[in-house]
Amino acid sequence: MKFPAIFLTALAGLASASPISSSYPLQPRQSGKVGYLNAFFFGAEPKVYFDLSNGNNPLSFSILNGGQPILTATSGTGGVRDPNLVLGGGAEEGQKWYILGTDLDIAKARHSSIKRRTTWNDAQRTGSLSIFIWESTDLVNWGTDRLVKVENDEAGMVWAPEAIWDPEAGQYLVHWASKFVRTPLPLLHFRLPQPFYLPELTQSQYPATDPSHTGAPTNTVIRYAHTADFKTFTGPKTLIDYAPTSIIDLNILPLDSSGQNYGRFIKNESSPRVFYETSSTGLFGTWSRPGGPDSIIREGTEGPTSYLDNEDPSRAYLLLDYYGSDGYRPFANGDLTTNGWTEADRTSFPTMRRHGSVIGIGQREYDALRARYA
Repeated sequence: MKFPAIFLTALAGLASASPISSSYPLQPRQSGKVGYLNAFFFGAEPKVYFDLSNGNNPLSFSILNGGQPILTATSGTGGVRDPNLVLGGGAEEGQKWYILGTDLDIAKARHSSIKRRTTWNDAQRTGSLSIFIWESTDLVNWGTDRLVKVENDEAGMVWAPEAIWDPEAGQYLVHWASKFVRTPLPLLHFRLPQPFYLPELTQSQYPATDPSHTGAPTNTVIRYAHTADFKTFTGPKTLIDYAPTSIIDLNILPLDSSGQNYGRFIKNESSPRVFYETSSTGLFGTWSRPGGPDSIIREGTEGPTSYLDNEDPSRAYLLLDYYGSDGYRPFANGDLTTNGWTEADRTSFPTMRRHGSVIGIGQREYDALRARYA
């Protein structure tokens, strides 16, 4: 998602440990996948569209349903952005899929009395605190959307929700970006060592005395909750805070089947660019940036989404949204312990796709999607 310049905080170095070792072993996974499904939205059309890969080619897609939307929001703002395809985990693996989405239609009149459109200012300060959820057992038949609140009233918005199975919790980890307000530290009667950061004291919510959320906003942070059924969620907590830098659009990629090795992609919103981090100690372990704390993938991009090659699980693909240009462009990396993301062949990759997600699918789902929508 794109923030207006007025809310961009000054660029600051992102704290990071030493780069992860490239020697940790990745555990092979059996794919059984024969193609890929891409869910996305068009910039002027906040609805869910599908592309299906041409065979098992990870870089060749064709739009489904004659270019018409697959899903349209029926509640909230009536607009859904950033659709995230979620693979069922635990007992639901291979049996269930979900789609999460941002509840936002930036072109819709927000105040009927004055007939003005929603602005990015509105969307950050008094935006929706809920996420859209659809679920399916076959990727073809989707139930009616439901809108579920996941964030506190004092937050300004909930953007780009995604979910991944958390094997340690035995539930889905759902994450999103939110903005709050930063208030001064209370008067302290003792001296603290410098530098010293107390996130629980310095980061607070828009106060109850500011229901319109007009105060100065904090940097944007990544928040999370757990759920077993996408109906009830644990209370939200902060997952990543790189203050004073604003970050959005977190995407997490399991690098293997161990439940320990992950890669994640984040957009630095203060100085628009996407960077890559890895962990060999789980979702809540230690994360570091291959190539050093200043390494990035590309500037002027957002909405990263990643997926493993169905035939070569040591290779992955990354889509970056060139939001000021032609949307998603593909990148590839054959060594996921490094930041070696290079531009991939775009010959058969369609243009103008915005922030979405791609998953590998089996023969049954591939055939069903072709039969229904091709």
